[in-house]
Amino acid sequence: MPNITVVRHARARRYVLRLGPDGGIRLTVPRRASVEGGLKFVAGQHEWIARERARMAERAETWTEGTEIWWRGERVTLVLSADGHHILCGDQRIPFTGGRIRSSTDAQPSLFDLPDLRPTVEAHLRAVAARELPPLCLEAARAHQVAVARVFVRNQRSRWGACSSTGTITLNWRLLQMPAWVRDYVILHELMHRRQPNHSVRFWREVASVCPAWREAERWIRKNGRTIL
Repeated sequence: MPNITVVRHARARRYVLRLGPDGGIRLTVPRRASVEGGLKFVAGQHEWIARERARMAERAETWTEGTEIWWRGERVTLVLSADGHHILCGDQRIPFTGGRIRSSTDAQPSLFDLPDLRPTVEAHLRAVAARELPPLCLEAARAHQVAVARVFVRNQRSRWGACSSTGTITLNWRLLQMPAWVRDYVILHELMHRRQPNHSVRFWREVASVCPAWREAERWIRKNGRTIL
């Protein structure tokens, strides 16, 4: 049995698995459920655990010139400018101080080893999201007469967004990697939790009333979300 941390949660309604950065398993157990039942649940999720660990390993990989990533719903290729001072990523021109690094074993001056672009690209895109997502969320809240206290943009690893009981909306910066209509669905999804703080039939009715294409958006997320998150 892999390393498992068991946590009881009074508000949990089902067993929940999460993988930590080290690949360890965190099992959340509802208050009245048994730990033994939870361990059996974990044992039945070995394929999911293997996929998640593989995804985490992929996320740990470096991004170099030529790497493809999602940005605004399209697959774009990272390209270094000729002088190595900028990274081109879709509609973004990102300042870069790493420059091009000549391979120590390369006798041809026109051939280069490339540095890891990922930290710079992710930091820049996260900053873009911090500027763009809160106004979009607040505009949608006004349009649908939903009271929102604050909007934060975070680097969440396991969810696209969240809505607190106090009216704080938290959005994952990676929403800007999705198509705009999928991004908007996630925002509306969180806003509708202000009306229904659950995933009941009533909640989905609220979602459908403001986002008729929510099922298509969910399908896009199921198909592509793990390549982003």
